[in-house]
Amino acid sequence: MRQRLIGAILIGWGVLAQGQPLPVEPVREAGSSVTGAFEGWFKNPDGSFSLLLGYYNRNQKQEVDVPVGPNNRIEPGGPDRGQPTHFLPGRGWGLFAVKVPADFGENKVTWTLVANGKTTAIPASLKPDYEISPFAEAAVGNTPPVLSFEENGPSVQGPLGLTIERTAKVGIPLPLTVWVSDDAKYTTSSGLKPRNPNNPVTVRWTKYRGSGSVMFAKDRPEVEKLALPSHAASETAQPTALPTAGRGQFL
Repeated sequence: MRQRLIGAILIGWGVLAQGQPLPVEPVREAGSSVTGAFEGWFKNPDGSFSLLLGYYNRNQKQEVDVPVGPNNRIEPGGPDRGQPTHFLPGRGWGLFAVKVPADFGENKVTWTLVANGKTTAIPASLKPDYEISPFAEAAVGNTPPVLSFEENGPSVQGPLGLTIERTAKVGIPLPLTVWVSDDAKYTTSSGLKPRNPNNPVTVRWTKYRGSGSVMFAKDRPEVEKLALPSHAASETAQPTALPTAGRGQFL
């Protein structure tokens, strides 16, 4: 069985504008809606724009699967624009970006979800109030972690996806390893390091999209800190962390 692994870096951005308000609905253990969430937009180096989206699954205990199609569609240009099909309980922040052209103007895309018989539709556009700066925190220069599935291999930073392919057999655990580095800067009023700082990076494995079930031996593996290269300059060196290999079983 071939499974596609998508790495998404989720961070807190001090400069992230508040996204579009979500429809109000009581929170239940199961049976509630799943709503797309527009986090904001940012400009790409080539002049195009990216619309950053996440979701809110109002069910406290129900994980919801909605395949791409009439009940999980982004239009125009869809229905598939890279959105998730597996929704964990609670809020999923900044999980994917929809790229739109430089002349997008006042147009919009709409993410429609139908879950538990409830339909929600969230628009995303280039309204000025929703512009965000996801690659650098303006006050202290804090930047997102850098993620790679191979040491010195292709990497990604910020709210962009990195896709790799691994081949696995049913019933046989597949070792997964990821390299994550961070600049160890802190978004505080002074930019100073906290007295008792936490690990600068944490890792969580989740299913993002696709059919079938995925299980992980540890969905939040411990992170092993690696030594910096001897040739790294102190002003540019980044602490590097290597999570222990999470072992998953694809069913």
